[in-house]
Amino acid sequence: MENLLRVEKIEKYYGKKGNIKKALDQVSFQVSKGEFVGIMGPSGSGKTTLLNCISTIDHVTTGQIMINEQNITKLKTKSLDQFRRDELGFIFQDFNLLDTLTGYENIALALTIQGKNPEKIDDLVKKIAKTLEVVEVLNKYPYEMSGGQKQRIACARAMIIEPSLILADEPTGALDSKSSRVLLESLEKLNKELKATILLVTHDAFTASYADRILFLKDGKIFNEILRGKDSRKEFFNKIIGVVTLLGGDVDVF
Repeated sequence: MENLLRVEKIEKYYGKKGNIKKALDQVSFQVSKGEFVGIMGPSGSGKTTLLNCISTIDHVTTGQIMINEQNITKLKTKSLDQFRRDELGFIFQDFNLLDTLTGYENIALALTIQGKNPEKIDDLVKKIAKTLEVVEVLNKYPYEMSGGQKQRIACARAMIIEPSLILADEPTGALDSKSSRVLLESLEKLNKELKATILLVTHDAFTASYADRILFLKDGKIFNEILRGKDSRKEFFNKIIGVVTLLGGDVDVF
């Protein structure tokens, strides 16, 4: 399969002389187009820092990150803004929807900014809303939606621009168990049916079990990696628990 993301020996330091912390230590891995990859690890393991560097929110100290063969660590501010807008889709724990816009308007916003034809926008919004089963809340405001509905609207917003890579940061963290399951099934649908490439950070083994592959971070390094292969999701969940037990820390198993 063709590589979409290539992370090469990246390091990230925080602090000043005399009080320097290494958050990432020679991290390298690749993600293929259409792959669904999870990143797990206890607090302080570096997983959020890693996601921030890939999302261009933060900068690496050394090493490089390639997305579609473009070295994003070399991009300047204007080019970074355009790259982030056109190539990356974001799903956050707290939804980050605009309260003054309806579900439809939240989804359509990115395309509106890009100057897309209104008729094309309407078709695309309705299509992704149908895929994620949120048609019934398109005319509602976020305060009128459940947590699960808001997160699926956020997924639709992330996917509407057809980004190269979707980055999900603890997407089930603010949801109850039923809403979490519906959201994860939606992400799985985006991955399988629309061939979305997803990189997901989570504490939760149940959430991680929906991915194809899991990278485990510990102390800023890749500690282990497991593949789902032909395992059922329950079998993969049990494998994840086995690695989590070795990792220790505050990784959730239920």
